[in-house]
Amino acid sequence: QVQLVESGGGSVQAGDSLRLSCAASGRSLSGNAMGWFRRAPGREREFVGVLWTGGISRYADSVRGRFTISRDNTKNAVYLQMNSLKPEDTAVYLCVAALSGPVPEDGTAYRYWGQGTQVTVSS
Repeated sequence: QVQLVESGGGSVQAGDSLRLSCAASGRSLSGNAMGWFRRAPGREREFVGVLWTGGISRYADSVRGRFTISRDNTKNAVYLQMNSLKPEDTAVYLCVAALSGPVPEDGTAYRYWGQGTQVTVSS
């Protein structure tokens, strides 16, 4: 039974930075792509980014250049560094892992999901 637990969310001001963490347990995910989605009130779940095992990454246009995903396979963890935060980044951020198929923007393609951590950015 794989579990993903996010942490690091909070309330910040526009322009601030925040680093989210996602710790996996149950089995090693070092051979799997890991990434992040977010869900804002009244909006569809949105792809944020993914990091494949070979080091290739992909990001949503809305966060590219501001957000960076990294991972530490020795800790079975993935991270989301968020810089220059904007009020529109306010959402629950969810960690995902084990992507099946070539479309990382498809949430149904991930086998494992975390419960999420809230990020609130005020102007």
